[in-house]
Amino acid sequence: MSALAVPRSAGPGRPKDMEKRAAILEAAKQLFVKQGFEGTSMDAIANKAGVSKLTVYSHYRDKETLFAEAVSSKCQTLMPEALFRADLKGPLRKQLFAIARAFFDLITSEDAIAIHRTIVANAASAPKLAALFWEAGPTKVKQGLESFLRAEVEAGKLDIADPYRAATQFYCLLKGECHARLEFGCGEPPTAREIDEHLNATVDFFLRAYAPR
Repeated sequence: MSALAVPRSAGPGRPKDMEKRAAILEAAKQLFVKQGFEGTSMDAIANKAGVSKLTVYSHYRDKETLFAEAVSSKCQTLMPEALFRADLKGPLRKQLFAIARAFFDLITSEDAIAIHRTIVANAASAPKLAALFWEAGPTKVKQGLESFLRAEVEAGKLDIADPYRAATQFYCLLKGECHARLEFGCGEPPTAREIDEHLNATVDFFLRAYAPR
Protein backbone atom coordinates (compact mmCIF):
# COMPACT_ATOMS: atom_id res chain seq x y z
CA MET A 1 0.00 0.00 0.00
CA SER A 2 1.35 3.42 -0.90
CA ALA A 3 1.72 6.52 1.25
CA LEU A 4 -1.64 7.66 -0.08
CA ALA A 5 -3.47 4.85 1.69
CA VAL A 6 -6.88 5.91 2.91
CA PRO A 7 -6.72 7.02 6.56
CA ARG A 8 -8.87 5.07 8.95
CA SER A 9 -11.00 6.97 11.39
CA ALA A 10 -11.59 5.36 14.75
CA GLY A 11 -15.29 4.68 15.08
CA PRO A 12 -17.22 4.13 18.33
CA GLY A 13 -18.32 0.59 19.04
CA ARG A 14 -21.76 1.08 20.59
CA PRO A 15 -24.68 -0.24 18.47
CA LYS A 16 -26.36 3.17 18.30
CA ASP A 17 -23.13 4.82 17.20
CA MET A 18 -22.61 2.16 14.53
CA GLU A 19 -26.15 2.71 13.27
CA LYS A 20 -25.42 6.41 12.93
CA ARG A 21 -22.13 5.66 11.19
CA ALA A 22 -23.93 3.40 8.71
CA ALA A 23 -26.58 6.08 8.11
CA ILE A 24 -23.89 8.69 7.47
CA LEU A 25 -22.08 6.44 5.03
CA GLU A 26 -25.27 5.58 3.14
CA ALA A 27 -26.25 9.26 2.93
CA ALA A 28 -22.77 10.13 1.65
CA LYS A 29 -22.87 7.43 -1.02
CA GLN A 30 -26.20 8.68 -2.33
CA LEU A 31 -25.26 12.36 -2.32
CA PHE A 32 -21.81 11.94 -3.84
CA VAL A 33 -23.40 10.07 -6.74
CA LYS A 34 -26.21 12.60 -7.27
CA GLN A 35 -24.37 15.86 -6.55
CA GLY A 36 -20.69 15.09 -6.99
CA PHE A 37 -17.95 15.73 -4.47
CA GLU A 38 -17.90 19.52 -4.62
CA GLY A 39 -21.69 19.73 -4.67
CA THR A 40 -22.04 17.67 -1.51
CA SER A 41 -21.56 19.34 1.87
CA MET A 42 -21.12 17.75 5.26
CA ASP A 43 -24.26 19.64 6.33
CA ALA A 44 -26.25 17.95 3.57
CA ILE A 45 -24.89 14.55 4.56
CA ALA A 46 -25.80 15.17 8.20
CA ASN A 47 -29.34 16.25 7.26
CA LYS A 48 -29.91 13.23 5.03
CA ALA A 49 -28.52 10.87 7.67
CA GLY A 50 -30.66 12.44 10.37
CA VAL A 51 -27.73 13.31 12.61
CA SER A 52 -25.89 16.44 13.65
CA LYS A 53 -22.90 17.77 11.75
CA LEU A 54 -20.83 17.19 14.89
CA THR A 55 -21.80 13.51 14.78
CA VAL A 56 -20.62 13.26 11.19
CA TYR A 57 -17.23 14.67 12.12
CA SER A 58 -17.00 12.37 15.14
CA HIS A 59 -17.05 9.43 12.72
CA TYR A 60 -15.25 10.93 9.71
CA ARG A 61 -12.65 13.62 10.17
CA ASP A 62 -13.29 15.31 6.82
CA LYS A 63 -15.22 14.99 3.58
CA GLU A 64 -12.31 13.40 1.76
CA THR A 65 -12.13 10.57 4.28
CA LEU A 66 -15.88 10.01 4.01
CA PHE A 67 -15.66 9.98 0.22
CA ALA A 68 -12.90 7.38 0.30
CA GLU A 69 -14.93 5.24 2.70
CA ALA A 70 -17.94 5.49 0.39
CA VAL A 71 -15.87 4.27 -2.55
CA SER A 72 -14.35 1.45 -0.49
CA SER A 73 -17.78 0.39 0.76
CA LYS A 74 -19.14 0.15 -2.78
CA CYS A 75 -16.20 -2.03 -3.83
CA GLN A 76 -16.54 -4.24 -0.77
CA THR A 77 -20.23 -4.78 -1.46
CA LEU A 78 -19.72 -6.03 -5.01
CA MET A 79 -16.20 -7.42 -4.68
CA PRO A 80 -15.73 -8.69 -1.11
CA GLU A 81 -12.44 -10.16 0.04
CA ALA A 82 -13.92 -13.67 -0.03
CA LEU A 83 -14.19 -13.37 -3.80
CA PHE A 84 -10.39 -13.43 -4.08
CA ARG A 85 -9.76 -16.45 -1.87
CA ALA A 86 -8.44 -19.07 -4.24
CA ASP A 87 -10.15 -22.44 -4.02
CA LEU A 88 -7.29 -24.53 -5.35
CA LYS A 89 -9.45 -27.64 -5.46
CA GLY A 90 -12.11 -25.94 -7.56
CA PRO A 91 -12.07 -25.02 -11.25
CA LEU A 92 -9.90 -21.99 -11.94
CA ARG A 93 -12.07 -20.73 -14.79
CA LYS A 94 -15.18 -20.65 -12.63
CA GLN A 95 -13.44 -18.57 -9.97
CA LEU A 96 -11.90 -16.18 -12.49
CA PHE A 97 -15.25 -15.75 -14.22
CA ALA A 98 -16.89 -14.86 -10.89
CA ILE A 99 -14.27 -12.15 -10.37
CA ALA A 100 -14.81 -10.92 -13.92
CA ARG A 101 -18.57 -10.73 -13.44
CA ALA A 102 -18.30 -8.88 -10.14
CA PHE A 103 -15.79 -6.38 -11.54
CA PHE A 104 -17.85 -5.70 -14.64
CA ASP A 105 -21.01 -5.22 -12.58
CA LEU A 106 -19.11 -2.81 -10.35
CA ILE A 107 -17.57 -0.58 -13.01
CA THR A 108 -20.71 -0.42 -15.16
CA SER A 109 -23.11 0.40 -12.31
CA GLU A 110 -24.74 3.82 -12.48
CA ASP A 111 -23.13 4.82 -9.18
CA ALA A 112 -19.64 3.87 -10.34
CA ILE A 113 -20.02 5.67 -13.66
CA ALA A 114 -21.23 8.81 -11.88
CA ILE A 115 -18.37 8.78 -9.37
CA HIS A 116 -15.80 8.14 -12.09
CA ARG A 117 -17.09 11.11 -14.07
CA THR A 118 -16.76 13.25 -10.94
CA ILE A 119 -13.16 12.16 -10.43
CA VAL A 120 -12.22 12.88 -14.05
CA ALA A 121 -13.98 16.26 -14.01
CA ASN A 122 -12.08 17.32 -10.87
CA ALA A 123 -8.74 15.64 -11.63
CA ALA A 124 -6.86 18.87 -12.34
CA SER A 125 -8.32 20.92 -9.48
CA ALA A 126 -8.52 18.14 -6.89
CA PRO A 127 -5.64 15.67 -7.36
CA LYS A 128 -5.92 14.56 -3.72
CA LEU A 129 -9.47 13.40 -4.37
CA ALA A 130 -8.30 11.34 -7.34
CA ALA A 131 -5.56 9.77 -5.22
CA LEU A 132 -8.02 8.88 -2.45
CA PHE A 133 -10.37 7.33 -4.99
CA TRP A 134 -7.57 5.31 -6.57
CA GLU A 135 -6.42 3.91 -3.24
CA ALA A 136 -9.92 3.18 -1.93
CA GLY A 137 -11.15 1.54 -5.14
CA PRO A 138 -8.89 0.43 -8.00
CA THR A 139 -5.83 -0.30 -5.85
CA LYS A 140 -7.68 -2.56 -3.40
CA VAL A 141 -9.52 -4.39 -6.15
CA LYS A 142 -6.29 -4.94 -8.05
CA GLN A 143 -4.48 -6.16 -4.93
CA GLY A 144 -7.24 -8.70 -4.38
CA LEU A 145 -6.85 -10.13 -7.87
CA GLU A 146 -3.05 -10.08 -7.64
CA SER A 147 -3.26 -12.15 -4.45
CA PHE A 148 -5.61 -14.61 -6.17
CA LEU A 149 -3.30 -14.97 -9.17
CA ARG A 150 -0.24 -15.53 -6.98
CA ALA A 151 -2.01 -18.40 -5.22
CA GLU A 152 -2.92 -19.97 -8.56
CA VAL A 153 0.65 -19.58 -9.82
CA GLU A 154 2.03 -21.26 -6.70
CA ALA A 155 -0.44 -24.11 -7.24
CA GLY A 156 0.86 -24.54 -10.79
CA LYS A 157 -2.45 -23.58 -12.43
CA LEU A 158 -1.08 -20.44 -14.08
CA ASP A 159 2.29 -19.32 -15.42
CA ILE A 160 2.60 -15.61 -14.61
CA ALA A 161 5.90 -13.84 -14.05
CA ASP A 162 4.30 -10.57 -12.90
CA PRO A 163 0.89 -11.07 -11.19
CA TYR A 164 0.51 -7.34 -10.59
CA ARG A 165 0.80 -6.59 -14.30
CA ALA A 166 -1.45 -9.53 -15.15
CA ALA A 167 -4.13 -8.23 -12.77
CA THR A 168 -4.00 -4.85 -14.49
CA GLN A 169 -4.26 -6.48 -17.90
CA PHE A 170 -7.27 -8.57 -16.86
CA TYR A 171 -9.21 -5.59 -15.56
CA CYS A 172 -8.36 -3.48 -18.60
CA LEU A 173 -9.57 -6.24 -20.89
CA LEU A 174 -12.82 -6.45 -18.96
CA LYS A 175 -13.44 -2.71 -19.19
CA GLY A 176 -12.90 -2.74 -22.93
CA GLU A 177 -14.94 -0.54 -25.25
CA CYS A 178 -18.13 -1.06 -23.28
CA HIS A 179 -17.00 0.87 -20.22
CA ALA A 180 -15.75 3.79 -22.31
CA ARG A 181 -19.06 4.01 -24.18
CA LEU A 182 -21.01 4.02 -20.93
CA GLU A 183 -18.84 6.80 -19.51
CA PHE A 184 -19.38 8.90 -22.61
CA GLY A 185 -23.10 8.12 -22.68
CA CYS A 186 -22.58 6.79 -26.18
CA GLY A 187 -25.01 4.15 -27.39
CA GLU A 188 -27.23 1.70 -25.54
CA PRO A 189 -26.04 -0.38 -22.56
CA PRO A 190 -24.95 -3.91 -23.52
CA THR A 191 -27.50 -6.70 -23.35
CA ALA A 192 -27.13 -9.61 -20.93
CA ARG A 193 -26.06 -11.80 -23.84
CA GLU A 194 -23.43 -9.30 -25.00
CA ILE A 195 -22.06 -9.05 -21.47
CA ASP A 196 -21.81 -12.83 -21.13
CA GLU A 197 -20.03 -13.12 -24.46
CA HIS A 198 -17.60 -10.37 -23.50
CA LEU A 199 -16.82 -11.87 -20.09
CA ASN A 200 -16.37 -15.39 -21.45
CA ALA A 201 -14.12 -14.22 -24.27
CA THR A 202 -12.00 -12.17 -21.86
CA VAL A 203 -11.57 -14.98 -19.34
CA ASP A 204 -10.68 -17.47 -22.06
CA PHE A 205 -8.18 -15.06 -23.63
CA PHE A 206 -6.51 -14.47 -20.27
CA LEU A 207 -6.31 -18.18 -19.43
CA ARG A 208 -4.78 -19.00 -22.82
CA ALA A 209 -2.19 -16.28 -22.37
CA TYR A 210 -1.12 -17.50 -18.94
CA ALA A 211 -1.65 -21.25 -19.24
CA PRO A 212 1.16 -23.36 -17.71
CA ARG A 213 3.90 -24.05 -20.25
